[in-house]
Amino acid sequence: MSEFDFDLFVIGGGSGGVRAARIAASHGAKVGLAEEYRYGGTCVIRGCVPKKLFVYASKFSEEFEDAEGFGWAVGERSFSWRQLIAAKDKEISRLEGIYRNNLEKTGVECFDSRAEFEDAHTLRLTATGQTITAKHILIATGGSANLDQKIPGIEHAITSNEAFHLEELPETVMVVGGGYIAVEFAGIFNGLGAETHLMYRKDVILNGFDMDLRHAVHEEVAKKGVDILTEDVPAAIAKRPDGRLEVTSQRGKTYVVDQLMYAIGRRPNTEGLGLEKAGVAMKKNGAVVVDTASRTNVEHIFAVGDVTDRVALTPVAIREGHAVADTLFGNNAWIVDHSLIATAVFSQPELGTVGLTQEQALNVTPNLDIYRAKFRPMKHTLTGRDEKMLMKIIVNADNDKVLGVHLMGPDSGELAQTLGICLQMGATKADFDRTVAVHPTAAEELVTMRSPSEELRG
Repeated sequence: MSEFDFDLFVIGGGSGGVRAARIAASHGAKVGLAEEYRYGGTCVIRGCVPKKLFVYASKFSEEFEDAEGFGWAVGERSFSWRQLIAAKDKEISRLEGIYRNNLEKTGVECFDSRAEFEDAHTLRLTATGQTITAKHILIATGGSANLDQKIPGIEHAITSNEAFHLEELPETVMVVGGGYIAVEFAGIFNGLGAETHLMYRKDVILNGFDMDLRHAVHEEVAKKGVDILTEDVPAAIAKRPDGRLEVTSQRGKTYVVDQLMYAIGRRPNTEGLGLEKAGVAMKKNGAVVVDTASRTNVEHIFAVGDVTDRVALTPVAIREGHAVADTLFGNNAWIVDHSLIATAVFSQPELGTVGLTQEQALNVTPNLDIYRAKFRPMKHTLTGRDEKMLMKIIVNADNDKVLGVHLMGPDSGELAQTLGICLQMGATKADFDRTVAVHPTAAEELVTMRSPSEELRG
């Protein structure tokens, strides 16, 4: 009989933790999991999934306009924020039920409670005071939205958490930040009809992405009506007698809005977990320090997902959790390769990207061939909408290997998934060139760009 209550205990019922628990249980391990809020984690409950539903909703305003270019007469239309919220809540509840059922089907014992360390093998469930022991422990508590606590009046601001549950759609909203969450929500509010301001401390939105892509999406987002305020941040927030918010910026400008949403990044969710009692090392920002196998400095304690501050993407957390479970209980040790990950930003227009940016590629070799195509999508030849699509391929001129592909336009996320397979297989530009185009599609540009737009040589 084991000296521990569980072979593996998982703290956190998000995507990474749930995958690890299910796979470990399928290998025959006795597994427990504690979740203090709702199963599914940030992505399912108040992240990627509801956000994508909101993106779909916000696009209809343009779709109705575009329909006229194809002969459709669209009559009177209206939008109900409350109806969208109710439909979203119903779908999220359905998904949460699936997460719970899948855990139960594989034999995972679930605890609706916060779990905190008492020592390296012991956890206390705060809902009941019960203590449990585990041979192995996995920390999968994700991340939390940030607010700038130095700003006077910051208590009047919301984050993406609250944005999913607003009772009314604000008439005027300011989003603070320039990352993918900020840009996505700016598109959502704008598309649903709110006067939208996006305030960002840098000069171009989406820091960390390829610069050509950043400039292109910045231009397109502004053309759609989002007021992008660069190189500025709020300095003070005050609530007026009419309930609206008065935002004073560092540059001395004043804006009056109904809602102020902060999207300035997320922090690892480790506060109060008692990691010091277990001897688990953390970074200054609270992230759990792990090696390539997601193992902490305490041999039997692991961590996956956003709490490690590696790559904050749901599919990455899922693979990390799967790898830990296979390694511990499946007689199949493997690690996740973080070097080449396709991703999408559901901005408007949408972005898809895989591989290195041009700036990163220059650290690999000074000899690059850059292929760019910027054009109007075929759909808009009839709608008349002034919107561009961008495709960019970055090639190592020394060996013809494709180092990165960056896209802006309809279905770019879908394209990025397929391109991720190509780059994982080590595709060369010659491989792209040998591929027969699918016509008429936007994606055919990827295999018909023959001459470099730019040749960089060291």
